[in-house]
Amino acid sequence: MRLSIERRPQDSRVMAYLSPVLATVLTLAAGVLIFLWQGQDPLNGLYTFFVLPISSWYGVAELCIKAAPMLLCALGLALCFRASIWNIGAEGQFIMGALIGGYVALEWVEPLGILALPATLLSGAAAGLAWAAIPAFLRNHCNTNEILTTIMLNYIALNLLLYGVHGPLMDPYGYNFPQSALFEDAVTLPVLIEGTRLHPGLLFALLAAVVVWVLMSRLFIGFQLRVIGLDRGAAGYAGFSEKKLVYFSLLFCGALAGLAGISEVAGPIGQLVPQVSPGYGYAAIIVAFLGRLHPVGITLASALMALVYMGGEMGQISLGLPLALGSLFQGMLLMFLLACDFLVGYRLCLKRSTNVVQQAPAATVANAVEG
Repeated sequence: MRLSIERRPQDSRVMAYLSPVLATVLTLAAGVLIFLWQGQDPLNGLYTFFVLPISSWYGVAELCIKAAPMLLCALGLALCFRASIWNIGAEGQFIMGALIGGYVALEWVEPLGILALPATLLSGAAAGLAWAAIPAFLRNHCNTNEILTTIMLNYIALNLLLYGVHGPLMDPYGYNFPQSALFEDAVTLPVLIEGTRLHPGLLFALLAAVVVWVLMSRLFIGFQLRVIGLDRGAAGYAGFSEKKLVYFSLLFCGALAGLAGISEVAGPIGQLVPQVSPGYGYAAIIVAFLGRLHPVGITLASALMALVYMGGEMGQISLGLPLALGSLFQGMLLMFLLACDFLVGYRLCLKRSTNVVQQAPAATVANAVEG
């Protein structure tokens, strides 16, 4: 008997949408084993991770704060992935939006006056857009792989941020800590609900979800992105410009990621620090696929991923567990999602192996005898 993989005659549409739910259930089941391994009560561990962080309105507000940047990044990534453009650079675009927008907030607040906050937000979005234009140009005109270029640009963006907070943007009165001065009120996003840190970044994300839904389901360019993702040959035959679509999707994604970055530093953080992102750009990749590349699904998936971040912090505080446990849950969620998606399209089969003895050609036997 041998194990083989066969393509299913037809993918189940129902199972394709239930796959994220099944992946979540399997992640929770694996979490039970992890808590047992750590010597913790599994029910108490799951409660601490997934219920305790949102047991108050302040916790719900914190959930929205963490979900907003991932939602913005994942919405842009969904456009790229629909077109089979594998942008892994949302993290770098997020960081560049925070860095350039933070520079404007620090250096141009007085000259711009009342326009300082809009200029800060626009500069952050423009920085993310410009950073995404680099891999778009390299793919279109140098035939480079966007996976490699976007990943490498993430590290360049991070080192530019580190240079800024250790050098020209360091707070001169900050006792040599690698951080900028606190932003002034004129360039800080206002609090939406008193007693919380909730800021308009959530509104930006929800508005972006509506825009992306309209773009993907009601506009012709959304149809073009789907076609080019399914069959580039058919898209070219229909007259769709692949280069224009590559530029559009990558630049749109970069602008949303840049807006997420500047919203984070102009909102809850209030200054430039080396850790402006705990990995939101990378987590957004999981969010995009977990949400089936649909704005509604991505919105729900971003809330789940934000809860995982909060659960990791709560587990460290309440149970003394490693903070990296939150990253472990993220990794398990992605692994189970990929496995479930694979089994939606393929199945494992046991086949009886047959031993067939092949006879050598007569000429070959004769040559061997003569030799």
